[in-house]
Amino acid sequence: MSSDASAPLATMVTLPATVSQPDVTLPAIGQGTWHMGEDMTANRDEVRALQQGLELGMRLIDTAEMYAEGGAETVVGEALLGRRDQAFLVSKVYPWNAGRTSAIEACERSLKRLGTDHLDLYLLHWPGNIALEETLEAFERLQEQGKVKRFGVSNFDADAMAALHAVPGASECATNQVLYHLGSRGIERRLRPWMREHGMPIMAYSPIAQGGRLRDELMTDADVLEMASSLGITPAQLLLAWSIRPVAGQRDVIAIPKAVRSEHVEQNARALDIVLDDEVIERLEAAFPAPDHDVPLDII
Repeated sequence: MSSDASAPLATMVTLPATVSQPDVTLPAIGQGTWHMGEDMTANRDEVRALQQGLELGMRLIDTAEMYAEGGAETVVGEALLGRRDQAFLVSKVYPWNAGRTSAIEACERSLKRLGTDHLDLYLLHWPGNIALEETLEAFERLQEQGKVKRFGVSNFDADAMAALHAVPGASECATNQVLYHLGSRGIERRLRPWMREHGMPIMAYSPIAQGGRLRDELMTDADVLEMASSLGITPAQLLLAWSIRPVAGQRDVIAIPKAVRSEHVEQNARALDIVLDDEVIERLEAAFPAPDHDVPLDII
């Protein structure tokens, strides 16, 4: 078991080219913002954390109109003042705002809060009742207007992705953002293989697990603690490095952990340099195996 000091400073994942955009290569760890913007007393620390993450190379920042009802987007906008060109900026639209006209209005509100004239990636936050044809039409109009560079989805299971793929224009979908961590591996049965087949990387939210019983179980597991200690890293870094590990020689996951404390931001960035050998991966996956049958997509 070893961490490889010669590993590249930034392990990269590529979002494939679209009709209007070239390939873009991003570090496999970005920054999440869920629960930011909820407490004004934390504003300065949140802004500083995002700026620190950018300086350490984690240039993808993910947010959503849902997070603190726009509050997180406002925090991101503050963090990006004078440094918008350093970030690959992602936001998400509520399903009920994803109509032919309403998605454009929602995007414009997000852009105003973010203090920018465009998003690098705009996602439908989860499947809703508005026809996907309508949502894609709005996304295409936003692209034509230069307000959105790429579009994608979030919280879509394998069947939903197949249904999306049948809609005209859906081949331009850049990613699917889903819950994925060592304790939640259901996407490995059908969704991840489907996305690999279609050349579409995954964006993994809560890659260290959300707070609660499962996170505590992961962080205190004897195997996790022993392997992290052997590698000289924290349990959180071990879980993060596992989430972006290559599968069949291919890296296809961008993890977006949230961090506010400076030491956590630095630890997340350093996880890009951690290389897990086969023994470590096998032990982790034996301790927390993938389900042996199809399960509903985990969503939090």
